[in-house]
Amino acid sequence: MRTTLTALLAFAAGVLLMLSITGHPGSGAPDSATSLPAVTGSHASPATAASSADADTQDDTGDDWPARGPTPEQVVYAQPRMLHEELARLSPRVAGKPNLYLLAFAGDGSEDVFHNEAEYAAQLFTTRFGPSAHALVLENHPDTLEKHPLADWSNLEVALDGLSDAMKPEDILVLYLTSHGDEDHNLLVDMDPLPLDQIGAPDLSDILKKHPFKWKVVVVNACYSGGFVPGLRGPGTLVLTAARSDRSSFGCGSDSDATYFGRAWLVDALNRTPDLIDAFKQASGEISQWEQRDKLTPSEPQIDIGAGIAEQLALWRKNLAPGPAVPFQPMPSSSESAEASP
Repeated sequence: MRTTLTALLAFAAGVLLMLSITGHPGSGAPDSATSLPAVTGSHASPATAASSADADTQDDTGDDWPARGPTPEQVVYAQPRMLHEELARLSPRVAGKPNLYLLAFAGDGSEDVFHNEAEYAAQLFTTRFGPSAHALVLENHPDTLEKHPLADWSNLEVALDGLSDAMKPEDILVLYLTSHGDEDHNLLVDMDPLPLDQIGAPDLSDILKKHPFKWKVVVVNACYSGGFVPGLRGPGTLVLTAARSDRSSFGCGSDSDATYFGRAWLVDALNRTPDLIDAFKQASGEISQWEQRDKLTPSEPQIDIGAGIAEQLALWRKNLAPGPAVPFQPMPSSSESAEASP
């Protein structure tokens, strides 16, 4: 996947040079969990298409880049600082028991649905599961360029490095990736116009093999995400995916607040139980009902339970008193916030 890195960096340099010539725009200031989602589109990766922009309505920074805020160059150079600050903000580890560390990764910056899920996952884990749960968010979205580090390959590796330094051997990593996926089992990583590397199933497997997490839960919420299972399965690892390797999953799109899997597993099931495996079983049944209702080809979410991980998760839950259910509220967009301001 990274064989074209040199070419991409050259392209990025050209983009940044162009931006520096044209100048920098000024910086701007940065309900019910059980309702059934309506179908707004499959979770498959959209085809990339070239388009001619109208000079009166678009600029060189791309359709998804905010009109006010940091430039692409400013965002790129802010990443090391932002990631360092995110890691420094992790809540203190609770001694004497396994802790759980969530890393949420929202890959596609063109739709709110992935951004909503990453933000909600962090809120859910740290609020409902108490001080032994910690969260870090990487996301691509126009509204969070100054709030969270980008969800890209490099930041994923650096975040995993930082978490491995903070965690003890008995702690559990929960990696939640949400984006579009394609039939070749690649995750869409996009924040136009930045030339970000895509992450395929072998890439994710290789990334995790380079980091010493004995216990981990890897959740891939994307179409065709079952194709990630073979490279991720192993002792101490729980793998959950939104679909089997040759099936779409559903619920993304501009009219949706959460994907089917995100709503069923995060919003509904984990607000009923802190057991990640039992929550998957509940979510699978709920998704099946929604797909039957909407006459969709079943996505068939997948689960692979490696040796020991169920017992380690049970040890984390021991003496855990979950807090109340956390309401799901889609993150307001910057345009909505502006309209609401007097």
